[in-house]
Amino acid sequence: MKSRLFRYCLLLAAGLLVFLPGNARAQAPLEPAQMPARTVFYMIWRGTPSDDTRKANSLLALWDDPDFALVRSGVAGSMFHDANNKSPEQKLNSEEIKEFASLLENPFTVGYLSEPAKRGVKNVSTSSDSKGDAKADSKARQWNGFFFVYDRTGKELLVAKALLRLRAAQKDQPAISQITLAGVPVTKSESKNGATYWAEKGKFVVSASESAVMEEILGRVGNKPSPGASLAQSAAYQEAQPVVSGGILEFFLRIPDLKDLAEGSKTGEMKVAPLVDALHLDAVHSLSGHVTFEGPKTHVQAAILGDASEGTLFDIFASGQATPASLSFVPAEAISYSAGQINFTGIYSVVKRVARAAFPQGQQGNADIIDTMAQARLGMPVTDALDLLSGEFASAQTSPSMDPAKQVYFLGIRKKPETLKLIRALCGDRLSSERNEGDVTFMKISLGGKQGNAGVAQWNFFNLAVTQDMILGASRTETLRETLANRAKPGTAAGLASVPQFQAGRSKYPENLTGLGYFDFQKVDWAATKDRWIQEAKKASATKSAGLAQKQDASVTFKGLDWLDQVNPEVFKKHLHYSTSVSWKDSKGIHWDQWLE
Repeated sequence: MKSRLFRYCLLLAAGLLVFLPGNARAQAPLEPAQMPARTVFYMIWRGTPSDDTRKANSLLALWDDPDFALVRSGVAGSMFHDANNKSPEQKLNSEEIKEFASLLENPFTVGYLSEPAKRGVKNVSTSSDSKGDAKADSKARQWNGFFFVYDRTGKELLVAKALLRLRAAQKDQPAISQITLAGVPVTKSESKNGATYWAEKGKFVVSASESAVMEEILGRVGNKPSPGASLAQSAAYQEAQPVVSGGILEFFLRIPDLKDLAEGSKTGEMKVAPLVDALHLDAVHSLSGHVTFEGPKTHVQAAILGDASEGTLFDIFASGQATPASLSFVPAEAISYSAGQINFTGIYSVVKRVARAAFPQGQQGNADIIDTMAQARLGMPVTDALDLLSGEFASAQTSPSMDPAKQVYFLGIRKKPETLKLIRALCGDRLSSERNEGDVTFMKISLGGKQGNAGVAQWNFFNLAVTQDMILGASRTETLRETLANRAKPGTAAGLASVPQFQAGRSKYPENLTGLGYFDFQKVDWAATKDRWIQEAKKASATKSAGLAQKQDASVTFKGLDWLDQVNPEVFKKHLHYSTSVSWKDSKGIHWDQWLE
């Protein structure tokens, strides 16, 4: 039951993250200042915002639109699909799905506590259930530190109904008993898969899968912040507080000290601790973020924070650039564009460090075999091959119907002749044709092939166009030619770069960016896009149902998405306008910022 309970919680939380952002600062059932110092992860949902707030925000107005009702039902059904894929008696009908989805209106906190001590150390619990847990701890079992705290105000009967439904869905009925933890009556539900603890304290419902976690959380729920150590006092949380605070939805993941976990650990004959040292994981402190909105706009902020100095795991991220080279190829009428930059040389350095650490002392030189094998394949040293890549990668879509044939991909390069040599070495017999037109080299690559007596039979081609500084890829040559014709002259602000919405807010961010994104919802032909989605979904369903492992026909498989057939596609255009996003690297880590209107 415990895995099912937490799966429900996380599925509900995922739905909130996508569909219900806001900026209220309602009291959470458990705030960071109330959480134990050994909290590794938490996510807080502060409850549905007010009606006025929902009407002002474009995304929430879309969610509340009557024409979007079928999508809401479809999403809610998908959230309950895994647990609902049982016998007919256990399945939820549409009314029950709608009823249980209303639980999302209230605040809740989901979190995870690390294990307080290694196995073999006595449990510090003083509860009446400590003897039973001591026996359980004598056996090797996996720690499950998740907890869930929900404000049930106005939802008392619905919470009780949901709990009964969860228990009824279990194949084997659990053994139910009553215990006391932290002075609170607790229901313990125990099955062959473990135990789940459930209690009501004031207006809150609390659940966990470890008695030690349950006892500690019960002692903190509904109380003022503890004067003792708490998560809010930790260095990792204080570093992330500007990023994590301020939203109706916020999350925080503290990267634990893996050196302690890896000490003495082995994978086969390989020690884990040296690998952890080689990765420099201690340089990464946390992943955190929050969601807010300002009037019609929804704002998402997130960051990976830590020590971003050279020689750490942050080396995999590039320093960024002011303007991506691929942007000059993208016309003003483009529907979407996204670009990023990574440090291929930094990634390879990390791989080499880990490879060396994997070998025993005195045998680290064996890691050089990687270079030797790669050089034989590439025709040049790996470092030389990686130096040919600028680190930029991007994609653009110009079709209002989101036709995949109009999708173009970009990869930044240096030294075109050497890059062509590298492509030939990598593709081998899959390189179907190559021709030069001016300063552009067109290449056709087979993504499928089979060696036979007459040679290699090729199919499913992908086309490349190689310029002096970029590799362009698309499924059709015509798409590449159109994109090449769009390229703006150096030093000019043309194409997508000249669109005011694309430029909006750029001055608020650092000069050099590692990522840049744009999507214009108003330019999408939603009716044509809907037809394409339906056809692709049916095709995927037919392919899936034709597999030997599938026992159902395509119509049954597609049934979970049949709401697509009935939804009015214009509802998207009515509420959504455009989305912009950026990311950058500094001494503190990697940062993301996205706006949706």
